[in-house]
Amino acid sequence: MRALCQMTGLSRASYYRWGLARSGFPVEMEIRDVMQQIALAFPAYGYRRITAELNRRGFVINHKRVLRLMRQDNLLCLRRKRFVATTDSRHSLAVYPNLARDITPSRINQLWVADLTYIRLRDEFVYLAVLLDAFSRRVIGWALGRTLQAELALAALTMALRQRNPPAGLVHHSDRGVQYASRQYTGLLAERQIRISMSRKGNPYDNAACESFMKTLKYEEVYRTEYRDLADAYAQIGLFLERVYNQQRLHSALGYLPPAEFEHNGGAIP
Repeated sequence: MRALCQMTGLSRASYYRWGLARSGFPVEMEIRDVMQQIALAFPAYGYRRITAELNRRGFVINHKRVLRLMRQDNLLCLRRKRFVATTDSRHSLAVYPNLARDITPSRINQLWVADLTYIRLRDEFVYLAVLLDAFSRRVIGWALGRTLQAELALAALTMALRQRNPPAGLVHHSDRGVQYASRQYTGLLAERQIRISMSRKGNPYDNAACESFMKTLKYEEVYRTEYRDLADAYAQIGLFLERVYNQQRLHSALGYLPPAEFEHNGGAIP
C-alpha cells in the first residue's frame, strides 16, 4: 500500500477516501449495460429519454453523464430522411376550419388527431391510418391495408369509437385529405356528434402530434424491420403500437411517462 501511494503521489488517506467515494455510486459497467439494453429496445431514444428510463429503474444519474456515456459507447441515435407525404387534398369535397389550434386538451376524448402514412414491404407498399388522443398521445385506433381509400381511415375511426365511445362534442382533427373529407367519414363523425377540424392547406404543423408520432413509428419500428408481407407487418406494427408505444415508450411531453400510464394517472406528471 505504501509503495503504491508513493508511486501515485497520493497519501494513504486520499486513497481510502477515493475508495469510499466509489463504493457509494452504482457500478459504471452496470449503468452502461442497462443503458445499452434501453438503447437496443428503443433505438431512437435520445440521452434525455435514456436518463428518464434509468431514473425509473432506480439509477441516480443526470443527463450530462448519460450523454457522455452514450457518446463513448456510440449510442446516439441517427435520424433518417422524412417519409413521403400521402395527403391528396385535390378534391371538391367540403373542408372544415381548424378548431384544434384553439384547444389545449385537459382530458381524454377532448381532441383526437388522425393521419396516414405508407409502409414499405419487400414487394409492395401498404398504408397505415392512425388515430391518437391528443391529451395522452395514445394510439386509440389504427388500420393497415393496401389501399388509401376512405375505408382504411374508416376502419381506424371505427376501432377508436368502439374503444372509447366518446361523448358528443369531441373534436376530430386531420389534414384535408380525401379520405377524411369523404362523405362516409364525415357522415360517421356527424352521426356521433363529433366536431370536424382540418389543417390549413399544406401546413403540417397544424397536426404536429401526428407528425411526431409518425416519425417515432418510422424510426423505432418500420426502419428497423423488414416485413415479409401484409400479415407480418400487421402483427409486428400492432405489437409496437399496442404494447410498446402505448404501454412502455416514454414521452417527453407527458413528463417521461408512457401514454397508458399518463392516462391512468389522470394526466398528473410526477
